[in-house]
Amino acid sequence: MRAKGLACWPRIGLAGLLAGLAPGCGAGEPPARPDIVVLVADDWGYTDLGAYGGEIATPNLDALARRGVKFSNFHVAATCSPTRAMLLTGVDHHRNGVGNMPETMPPEHLGQPGYAGVLGDQAVTLATMLRDSGYRTAITGKWHLGKTPDTLPGRRGFERSFIQADSGADNWENRTYMPLYDKAYWFEQDREVGLPDTFYSSTFFVDKAIEYIASAGRDGKPFFAYIGFQANHIPIQAPRAFVERYRGRYDGGWTALRQARQARAQALGLVPAGAGLVNLPSTKDWDSLSAEERRWQAHHMEAYAGMAEAMDAAVGRLVASLKAMGRYENTVFVFLSDNGSDPANPLEIPVSKAWVRMNYVTDADPLGGKGTFSANGPHWATATNSPLSGYKYFASEGGLRVPMIIAGVPGMVSNQTAKALSHVNDIVPTLLEVAGIPAHDGRYRGRPVETLVGHSLVPLLTGRADRVHAADEAIGYELAGSAALFKGDFKLVRNLAPLGDGQWHLFDLQADPGEAHDLRESQADRFKTLQADYAEYARRNGVLPMPEGFDLQETALRYALHHGLLPKLRQAAPWGLGGLLAAVLGICWLRRRRTDSSAAA
Repeated sequence: MRAKGLACWPRIGLAGLLAGLAPGCGAGEPPARPDIVVLVADDWGYTDLGAYGGEIATPNLDALARRGVKFSNFHVAATCSPTRAMLLTGVDHHRNGVGNMPETMPPEHLGQPGYAGVLGDQAVTLATMLRDSGYRTAITGKWHLGKTPDTLPGRRGFERSFIQADSGADNWENRTYMPLYDKAYWFEQDREVGLPDTFYSSTFFVDKAIEYIASAGRDGKPFFAYIGFQANHIPIQAPRAFVERYRGRYDGGWTALRQARQARAQALGLVPAGAGLVNLPSTKDWDSLSAEERRWQAHHMEAYAGMAEAMDAAVGRLVASLKAMGRYENTVFVFLSDNGSDPANPLEIPVSKAWVRMNYVTDADPLGGKGTFSANGPHWATATNSPLSGYKYFASEGGLRVPMIIAGVPGMVSNQTAKALSHVNDIVPTLLEVAGIPAHDGRYRGRPVETLVGHSLVPLLTGRADRVHAADEAIGYELAGSAALFKGDFKLVRNLAPLGDGQWHLFDLQADPGEAHDLRESQADRFKTLQADYAEYARRNGVLPMPEGFDLQETALRYALHHGLLPKLRQAAPWGLGGLLAAVLGICWLRRRRTDSSAAA
């Protein structure tokens, strides 16, 4: 069937594609438009997948990589909702309403143009365009693009939905994972609902997706299914059977893991042999920890690996169901992580540590199970992002460069690695071309909308081109003050504290993806040109400067105070007053820490 569909694909015109006929290639029988599945992992490191050199068992995602193309130079935003907003619209996140996440947005920015913190209707979504062209559309899992009636999935093109509305939630129970929110917000068909008694996030999201896909298949229309997994967002939780498979695997520590993954990534050709590896000054020496600390830290990584494998197993169940329905061969898959691995560890911040220990078990042995709380922190995040530098929240490659796989596109090459620069804004134009739908030119159904800024990856997928972004095309990026500008093989980057120094730096990503060798002095002219390019990007997209003294953690604590702790206090929850006091003390602690750091500098 597959070869037959591929043979006739080049002869299909737009009218044939839009007809939605059954698969086949007899005379006058063009194959049906493909079904589309987008799988979004949360906070996965660059080398977590086996196909990218990781030691975690991900056989189902690896199989998709062999069937299609994995991308070694694919970029997103450094946090979840800006990436998801671009993934669904093909528009820079400052222009679709998500210039920053609500949880980390300074008060001075909220409500300014581009900074609503939710996905606006000025950018039409892929789901809307597919639905209007005859596709059935569904979403399950994490949404994080708004939870008011006008910002839920039903208003953004999804006919069926079961979503978690905020940045995350517990994976076993109906409760929030941090005091950022007063409760966990779940919606089905845009109506607030609870969860079943038996629940695990990755399993449930796939179960719902299969249910929606099976229902959509009854009328012969193609489907678009988007699954936003919570794996591996904190709290890191997984069924015990998956966690147990990694007992002892990480006893050698984060530095050993980072070096091993670097070697495998080089062997796979994902990064150049001999590329530099940056050792962040904040990374602790594993051998300096006590035996008990090493044991506890290793168990965090075991839970992380178990959560990733559990998600991969859920993907395997989805694939098996599509095969049983006879739809797998005509399904296009896109897999990506929304950003790099997460350095946040609430257990290392006194304020959140108190809240976590009041609500969760944090002992070493049962990590991953119901009622437990685990987070990897910056040390394991650095290892899982190997051989890249940095992690989530920042504009280093460890925050922006993520694994991405596309499989099932008719006529595409298989088992290949695409090394060309690519971007999350390229996904919408790619899937529109695959579905035979013309990209809009800034107007959709008679109304003005934001223009798509990405490029279709189909020429690259089918071997007709080795890149889709010209060497002189500038691609800008900014989030919470950390920023970057990509142009050809080069990257201009600025990171705020605590990861960066707030200054611009220049790197050659082809030779130095680990950002180990700063070229700002040796290539001063290029450095100056890229700074001008970034200034133009910021002007064109309405990027706002960060307020003086902006602190990411302090801003998140303020959000927790207003959206999580105060509502709980009003409900007279037993811990409400204590949580309020903890938040106020936490803000004071962060201010004192910042003052002490400035004095020391």
